Parts: sequence; structure tokens; C-alpha cells
Amino acid sequence: MHDWLTQLGASSLADDRITFDAPDGARQALDATVVTPLVQFGVLDVVGADAETFLQGQASAQLTLVDGDVAPLTVFCTPKGRMLANAQLLRVAEEHYRLILHRDLVDSLAEHLKKFAPFYKVELKTRSDLALIGLIGQEAGALAEVRLDIPPPAIWHQAGDADTQLLAHPGPRPRLLAILPATRAKDVWSALADQATPVGNAVWSLHDIQAGLGWLTSLHRDALLPQMINWEALGGISFKKGCYTGQEVVARAHFRGQVKRRLMRAQLEGSELPALGSPVETADGKGVGEVLAAELDAYDQAEVLAVLSTKEDLGPLSVAGQAFKLLKLPYPVERLDPESLTAS
Repeated sequence: MHDWLTQLGASSLADDRITFDAPDGARQALDATVVTPLVQFGVLDVVGADAETFLQGQASAQLTLVDGDVAPLTVFCTPKGRMLANAQLLRVAEEHYRLILHRDLVDSLAEHLKKFAPFYKVELKTRSDLALIGLIGQEAGALAEVRLDIPPPAIWHQAGDADTQLLAHPGPRPRLLAILPATRAKDVWSALADQATPVGNAVWSLHDIQAGLGWLTSLHRDALLPQMINWEALGGISFKKGCYTGQEVVARAHFRGQVKRRLMRAQLEGSELPALGSPVETADGKGVGEVLAAELDAYDQAEVLAVLSTKEDLGPLSVAGQAFKLLKLPYPVERLDPESLTAS
């Protein structure tokens, strides 16, 4: 766990889960502005004269969009179109790009990309010297502007400078993600916590679930097409750019309608959190999907994202013995071209 968090009284439940003494973090986020350490995420930088060309051949994003304002979602695939990692991509400075992704995929993605790096003037850097802090709530934008001196950007855009960046994510409440040097994290956290309640990072993960935003972990690495987590519905795939690794398979699945599993949001009738990868089962015990993410909500019920068969009439479903009730996603499951973000 980061030293600055230890000094501030945080407790580590696991490497990627942090909690504070304040109870009911999810309930706090319903009515108040909260601040949370986003230790579930990691950072990989791509730097060099050929960084844009290099990423254009590997990522699903259109790199010409990544201009220091637009910060789109992207994905990296095998030649068979299976995801190795999904991420948000931003440009920190000229010839300097940054990827935000789940922490347990940073090293494996770096190793994958290093296979192609010798052909380009580019360097890959894992950034353990950075801290990520989240703000959730109606006052998140005003607080970031006062304490960080950065006006809040639009969703999937960025603001700030080469030292500190601010990103806006979707969700049931306004959400901002700040990236800053770890040496400044304690002071920035203290300033934010003067007006926002510290909560565990499970609250941010819950809002990801409620936003229908699934982050790949090592459990599902090399197992799913991007469309199986609705990545094209979130603007994470450009179908207008040239080739990238896995592009042919991803495009064929889209244009031929061959996606037989989709990310769906649900609530379980119980407070037991299922393990990631837990099967979604029919009444007769047949597996028709599996859990990608799970967190307890403000009412102590488990909410999940599951990759589920698109077949109709599956009948009653359950996970770990708890009834599985589908909830509506907050976006239509249809193609959203990331190029439209430039008009936001």
C-alpha cells in the first residue's frame, strides 16, 4: 500500500482494496461528495518520437483524436481479437501518452507491447511514482477547481498539464479522476478531504458497475472480444481507423453481428459478494455467463457486471445461490464512434 495512505489512516483489505474508518461509503456517496484512493488502477506511459505511430498500430483508439483534450477509451487485443487490456488513453505532452488500466494488467501489457517496441523510437514506462485519486459527488467539479486549480473536463476528456491530469468518468454521480505525483498525494488528499468524506475505493468500483463500465482484470485476459464488454457502445473502438492488432476479427464480429455474449448489469438478492468469474447459472445449473465485477451498494445488496449470453428466454438466473435480477444499462448497446467525442 502507498505510504501516503498509511499515514492518513487507510487500511488495506488487499493490494487493490482500501478502506477507511468511516462506515457506509456507498451510502455517503449518495448524498455527499467523497474522495477515494484509486489503487485498483495503474499507469503505463508510452514516450518517444514514434509514440503516436506505435500506438496507432496497437490500440483500438484513433490516435489523432488523442490531442490533450479528448481522452478516449481504448483496448489492446491479440491477433484473434481477444482483449489483453482495456484502458483510457490520454496525451500528457508532445510525444508522451498515458494509459490508465487495471493495475494487475500493467506489467503484462507492457511486456506484450515491448515485442513491437524495437521497431519504433519509443519507450514504455510503468509509473509506480504516480497517485490516482477519485472524487464523486455534485461538488466534485468545484472542489477540483479550487483545490487542484483545474477546471473539470467533459466525460472522456482531460484537463490539467504534464504534472497533474484530471479526467471525467460517467456514473450516477459526477466523477473525476486525478493523476498526480505520489510526492504530492498526501497534501492534495488532505486538501480534498477537508470538504469531501474519505471512502474506500470499492465505492468508485460500484459506480463503474452502475455506469456499465467494466475493467478487464488478469482473470479475463485473452478471453473476451471487446464487444463482449460493450466497448464499442462506450466509444472504445474506432471503426474508421486503419489496421491494429486484432482489428480484422473485431470488425468482422461487429459487421456480421457475431457477438453472442454481452456485458449486462444486475443486482443479486443477497449481500454475498461473488468472486470474479463466478458463473451465472440457469435454474438447471447451466452456465450462461460469468461475473466481471461485483460490489455492495448503499443498501447492502450485491451489484454486478456479468458477461452473459444474448439468447432470449434464459429463465430464472442465479449467482452463488443468489437470484440474479437484470438492471437497465445507462447507455444503448449500439456503436458509438469515438470521433463523436471531438464534438462534445
